[in-house]
Amino acid sequence: MVKILTIGAAVQDVFLSHSEELKPVADKTADELFLKIELGSKNDVNNINFSTGGGATNAAVTFARQGLEAQFMGTIAHDPAGNAVLEDLDKEGVDTSKISYSEKMHTGYSVVLLASTGERSFLTYRGASTHHDIKNFDLSDSDADWIYISSMAGNMDVLDKIFVTAKRRGIKVFFNPGKDELAQTEKLKGLLEDVDVLSVNLEEAKQIVHGFILEEVVRKLLNYVPAVIVSDGPNGVLASDGKTIVRAGMYEDVKVIDRTGAGDAFGSGFLSQWCQGHSLKDSIVFASANSTSVVTKIGAKAGILHKKTKLHAMPLSEKPL
Repeated sequence: MVKILTIGAAVQDVFLSHSEELKPVADKTADELFLKIELGSKNDVNNINFSTGGGATNAAVTFARQGLEAQFMGTIAHDPAGNAVLEDLDKEGVDTSKISYSEKMHTGYSVVLLASTGERSFLTYRGASTHHDIKNFDLSDSDADWIYISSMAGNMDVLDKIFVTAKRRGIKVFFNPGKDELAQTEKLKGLLEDVDVLSVNLEEAKQIVHGFILEEVVRKLLNYVPAVIVSDGPNGVLASDGKTIVRAGMYEDVKVIDRTGAGDAFGSGFLSQWCQGHSLKDSIVFASANSTSVVTKIGAKAGILHKKTKLHAMPLSEKPL
């Protein structure tokens, strides 16, 4: 059985929805939608959902539900939110023995204001989820086959230690950097030599390499890593393993309830198949299906697919690189 260690954030989320006050509001001075709540006002919501999130815990659940050996490494606190994280992971069969505890900060916590369109606004206390003490991220005794690592709040020293140790131990690396890593472009490029699969969206990719279209940036990123996935929202995704290029559109047109965790579901969905030797094309199909399922439910984990879920065909093309 393939063993995957996920590294990154763990938070508790509370979703507030079904409210007349949580409607997107257009601003004529900007090409954007806003959530407008009057200062000092009291606003009713008619639905509340509690769940847990954080990219690494979401990914761990995908791996566990696909029958892989999943382990989570991250920092929480001894508090109710931390207990919620542990309970969710234990229920899914994720190994939590690598969790560390902060004595100074609370477990990360987010209040999510969910609009009827599925878009959301976050009020986030990151707390222990970004308390990255380098001593708590030691892979020297790890027997994982892969690590799946999401943002480490820009702590490049911790990332460097993780990647170097992984390389030395023959552990493959799937990396989905966050904005704090992408803001340190040169340091990030230096870390990519130890990465086996890089997953970013098009705008993030353009922070690493110069380019305008999907295929251009994918080809340039292949100079840094063996395999690349670049997503472009409704325009789909382009992926390459250095041999072929796969372009995929939308898996299925569904009613979007909540977009939280869609990116995590895609990345972890891809790796859950890729690590087992499935083709680039089949891995992208499952990743797309997993992401599509997640947005039909509130919370990042509820819609994650289980093993042997029957999939259907989707718009997809493949060509030699």
